[in-house]
Amino acid sequence: MTNDMFKLVSSFKPKGDQPQAIEKLVNGIDTGHINQVLLGVTGSGKTFTMASVIEKVGQPTLIISPNKILAAQLYQEFKQFFPHNAVHYFVSYYDYYQPEAFIPQTNTYIQKDARINAEIDKLRHAAIQSVLSRKDTIVIASVSCIYGIGDPDEYSRARLELNVGQTLATSDLFRHLNFLQYMRNDADSKLGEFSVSGNKIKIHLVTDEIIEIVVEKKKVASIKKIVDVNSSSPIPYTLNAIQIFPAKFWVTPQNKMRLALQNIRTEMDERVEELQSAGKFEEAERIEKRTMFDLEMLEKKGHINGIENYSRHMGFRKPGEPPMTLIDYFPKPFLLFIDESHITMPQLNAMSAGDRQRKGTLVDYGFRLPSAIDNRPLRFDEFRSKVGQVIHVSATPGPYEMEISQQTAEQMVRPTGILDPEIRISPAKEQVKHLLTEIQKRIKSNERVLALTLTKRSAEDLTEYLLQNGIKTKYLHSDIKTLKRPEILSALRRGEIDVLVGVNLLREGLDLPEVSLVAILDADREGFLRNYRGLIQMAGRAARSINGQVILYADLMTDSIKKTISETVRRRQIQIKFNKKIGMVPTALNKPIMEDRLTQLSNLDAE
Repeated sequence: MTNDMFKLVSSFKPKGDQPQAIEKLVNGIDTGHINQVLLGVTGSGKTFTMASVIEKVGQPTLIISPNKILAAQLYQEFKQFFPHNAVHYFVSYYDYYQPEAFIPQTNTYIQKDARINAEIDKLRHAAIQSVLSRKDTIVIASVSCIYGIGDPDEYSRARLELNVGQTLATSDLFRHLNFLQYMRNDADSKLGEFSVSGNKIKIHLVTDEIIEIVVEKKKVASIKKIVDVNSSSPIPYTLNAIQIFPAKFWVTPQNKMRLALQNIRTEMDERVEELQSAGKFEEAERIEKRTMFDLEMLEKKGHINGIENYSRHMGFRKPGEPPMTLIDYFPKPFLLFIDESHITMPQLNAMSAGDRQRKGTLVDYGFRLPSAIDNRPLRFDEFRSKVGQVIHVSATPGPYEMEISQQTAEQMVRPTGILDPEIRISPAKEQVKHLLTEIQKRIKSNERVLALTLTKRSAEDLTEYLLQNGIKTKYLHSDIKTLKRPEILSALRRGEIDVLVGVNLLREGLDLPEVSLVAILDADREGFLRNYRGLIQMAGRAARSINGQVILYADLMTDSIKKTISETVRRRQIQIKFNKKIGMVPTALNKPIMEDRLTQLSNLDAE
């Protein structure tokens, strides 16, 4: 299969197991396989294989990653592979998020508290708009992409299309911009605002681009676009036409808004009567006051914080009907990759249950209307029904994807010829002191170290200990801001950090060729963080170095440790045999360290 839609740009050529894996997966798509598995050891070039499949298949592509940091890395890599195509990043835009909740046992109401990252919000809007306007789009998303974001039909229909020479009254333009949630601010317009100066209208798009429109004699005289808005000397581009999409994902036409508000009021009346009949007068008063306040604000502004709780009414969905998500914005057919599927699939399967329980309590105690329950992530069966052909990617695929997949493409051999790292066992009793000695050896060789602990507290304590001993160390866990994480990883690669300490975020998918030692503390604490798949994934972080080595600090030989050692030996034997067959000598991977879009954003965030 050959396609002209995507152009893969790389000095790499398929090597090792890659050619057969690429051919097998592409043939599987041509044949109509719904589920396939790409089982590739760490460092075997799974990302390049994915990119090669995308190029050959030529369909819009969604890649779902289990967390923001892996999504950021994939975003950077695919931006490099496809510089002439549209590659976008779509993750949760919260730096901090405390969901609304109620704890009946202590009569404690917890108000929603969140910090929205404006930079990530820009990227989300850019991704959505690209999906709707370009077929050569690749979106790298986190699992949060299965949450509702509004109706794609309404979002697309609402867009404002302008052409040079088009008849246009400025009053109509202002009215449409207000409908798109762009607010007028002639003094100092910012993201999501527009300003007017004479016959020139300047619109600051939520994607951080500026559109300048000149209207003369009720006609559009010119359209200019400024992309590099933060430059000291921005260059405007002259356009013949432009599409302006809504500033927010939730957008409802006025006639539909009136009907939606009427339906919300009807549900409120029914709910108040139901609660009063049950003798729950406090709950009835609470839901009436809260809903009336929201209705008043919606009538005035057309948008409120928490509008997603009324999404069922805004989208005119039936009770229980699935929400519209990023997946619904994609044209059909599209290709889906589930990266690190062994953890991503269980996450996708579990998200709706916890959300339902929390919302149910809010509804029971009069904090939300029953329709708020339908503001939720997709159930797993709904997710499966909305997607088509799927390729599950992992070094350790889970039993679910192996069971449903119609074929598996294996990549056991690395293009570099590097073997799986050797595994050593060392006593856990003196693990910290022993690790310090091992780190010092690696520093002398200009190599880096990853240290995996069991808890955030132990990660911070180990970091402090190493710093006190003169080791350049940082920790990385979920409290670190999204856009700071790629910056920390780049600093490790550059040698500004010698050791990176983490808990769970350093397990899957990180591409760090300079790391030659992975130290897994308390490796014999059998459980989620120290099971077979977890140990294999953590060990894989040292598989991109010729000198790669893994130290398991353990006093007991658990089943997971035994299985990890056995599988590593099996893989090394396959790799040694392949290298001998073709006369390959393992070579170091020279991967450039590039300043990517997310690192630039993290620097802005730090300022």
